[in-house]
Amino acid sequence: MRNIAVFCCSLLLTSGALAKELTGTLKKISETKSITIGYLKETAPFSFLDPSGNPVGYSVDLCRRIATAAKNELGLSKLDVKFVEITLQNRFDAVESGKIDIECGISTITLSRMERVDFTLPTFVTGASLLSKADSPIRTTADVAGKTVVVIRETTTEAAFINYLKDNLIDAEVVQVDTETEGLKLLNDNKVDAFALDQVQLIGQIIQSDNPKSYALSQDTYSYEPYSLMLRRNDADFRLIANRSLAQIYRTKQYKTIYTKWFGRVGLKVSTALAAMYQINALPE
Repeated sequence: MRNIAVFCCSLLLTSGALAKELTGTLKKISETKSITIGYLKETAPFSFLDPSGNPVGYSVDLCRRIATAAKNELGLSKLDVKFVEITLQNRFDAVESGKIDIECGISTITLSRMERVDFTLPTFVTGASLLSKADSPIRTTADVAGKTVVVIRETTTEAAFINYLKDNLIDAEVVQVDTETEGLKLLNDNKVDAFALDQVQLIGQIIQSDNPKSYALSQDTYSYEPYSLMLRRNDADFRLIANRSLAQIYRTKQYKTIYTKWFGRVGLKVSTALAAMYQINALPE
């Protein structure tokens, strides 16, 4: 009997040692039975509101998959997925403060941003470009000399454009706004000559407009924009679940369904750079 008792105690101690205590976001999700996703309402097709007012888009779909993975990992019978609207200006604060558990929009991975937040595996690759009116097109970024260009403040697109002007000794007036809607309105009202934004977002604006032929897109890009989903810093366990989810989506080619749903319907094909991103990040288990 004594040997059996010792054996049972040994099993209990081993089990306790192997049982990992939940921390950070996973602990919060487990205790509240909910996950909070931050979304942007005007960044189609990545994150926006559908006609019924529900958050949808490419990035939102990826985050829903991650939420399901967290639910399965924690063994929850039900997980309440909550959505909180954020802006390009307050998204970092929302992640840091815990207002949201994951940001599902169009955030570019940068080393300086890693001082505040963490990022998942990349989710998209694009570059910044210029949108102008077809009757006065701006063919290349260098053609902005003497022109007025609107940018969205506190974005990598803004920083890259200002650096481009300095590096190339080009003089152009830069106007700052907070949203895509504001930037497009200034362009449509002929108050600026061009709108600088990530190329894929500009294409989305053209497609959604009433008269797509009234716009012109510059032939080049002036920055490299690898998108990702933002998480709180030093939360390795939740980040691992997110990365496992994305790697599985890439590895099993599920990304094709998600991409086609949001981009294929408007004729956008997977670029060479994006195809390489999917392949490189299809990490094995």
